[in-house]
Amino acid sequence: MKRVLAILLALSFALGTVTVGSFAFGPEPARAQEGPIQIRLWRHTSDLMPELEASRAAIEGFNESQDQWEIVWEELPQESYADSVSAAALSGDLPCVLDFDGPTVPNFAWSGYLMPLDDFVTDELLEDMLPSAVGRYAGHIWALGQFDAALAIFGRRSVLEENGIRIPQGLDDPWTLDEFNEILTTLASLDEFETAIDMFTFYSGEWWTYAFSPILQSFGGDLIDRETYLTAEGFLNGPEAIEWGEWFQWLFQSGLADPQAPDDQAFVQGRAALAYIGNWYYPVLYEAWGDDLVIMPVPDYGNGPAIGGGSWQWGISSTCEYPEGAWAFIEYIMQPEQVAAMSDATGLIPATFSGAELTENYSEGGKLRIFVEMSNAWAIMRPPTPGYPTISAVFENAAREIALGADVQDTLDDAVDAIDQDIADNDGYGFAEE
Repeated sequence: MKRVLAILLALSFALGTVTVGSFAFGPEPARAQEGPIQIRLWRHTSDLMPELEASRAAIEGFNESQDQWEIVWEELPQESYADSVSAAALSGDLPCVLDFDGPTVPNFAWSGYLMPLDDFVTDELLEDMLPSAVGRYAGHIWALGQFDAALAIFGRRSVLEENGIRIPQGLDDPWTLDEFNEILTTLASLDEFETAIDMFTFYSGEWWTYAFSPILQSFGGDLIDRETYLTAEGFLNGPEAIEWGEWFQWLFQSGLADPQAPDDQAFVQGRAALAYIGNWYYPVLYEAWGDDLVIMPVPDYGNGPAIGGGSWQWGISSTCEYPEGAWAFIEYIMQPEQVAAMSDATGLIPATFSGAELTENYSEGGKLRIFVEMSNAWAIMRPPTPGYPTISAVFENAAREIALGADVQDTLDDAVDAIDQDIADNDGYGFAEE
């Protein structure tokens, strides 16, 4: 059924509106009515209450700024959000505006739940945005994000300087692999710390792919062949991937990091000398260490530094009766002032350069400016394929097993087999053989 919908969606781009069951691809003419037309909106609940409050303020601001449209919104639990969207799509009850975690956008687009935003998004807006905040798939734009997140290495200046460890000053001089290994070994030898670095293995799910696949990519491997999206063979189990797996295993098996961390407080409590975590955790780290805290770029493991990209983004459902109203809202929240307001409320990276300049932390010279620079220069999107949920789950399982001592080659070969089988089972997810 999904494959049929995807094919019909592609036809709709060329032929106009196509209707299949409850799915109507293409806008319907607006209906005449008194007062503003209501536009339904769904968004996921968030662990960050300021994010919800900022969204609420943006919706109220949009509704007050004009009298043609009225956003009516509903919050859905994040844990079951994707299932709720799928169920609503099958019953023909999708709202006009939805938010999606970046890596899930291709799957929802392929399934026929979204309409492309190509006719709405201007070149001017795209030039102003971090590339990682634009949801792309199959040559189209499907979603835009107000913010993004990025990883870095956090440390304490006093600890690094006392042990003669070079502190990188920016993107031009990250630690090399050999240098990083030597630093980790030095820090692990100090009686003050239980481990050299906290890799936040306490977290589960998407964290493992978001955090550790960029290291794989910096080694020269990848999760899938990004030319065809039809196989992981030679990418997730090739020589570069094996080198990553052996290093990753060494990191944990040698005691430099804990493969099963009991919490996410090791760096905060002084049990780990370094932390590999994202900008969202900065307030907690700064509260613990103040001005002794230093933010450093991720290391270059041999093929250039890499970090993950793509956070929650906004899109328009394929069944939306009033896409012009839905876009009016998305366009409103992508204004520099709105992007900056979301960043100020949450601490997340502004998705536009103009928005970043209106913030204290992310503007030129700001304490967190390095995250904007890394996102712009080094972010690698998680594979934009409908098969990504399976890829992510398989990679997490493989990385966990490797961290705990499993044979690297066998584990990665098994991961490739699982990913390739899923691709075959789904007829290539719309990617045709050449």
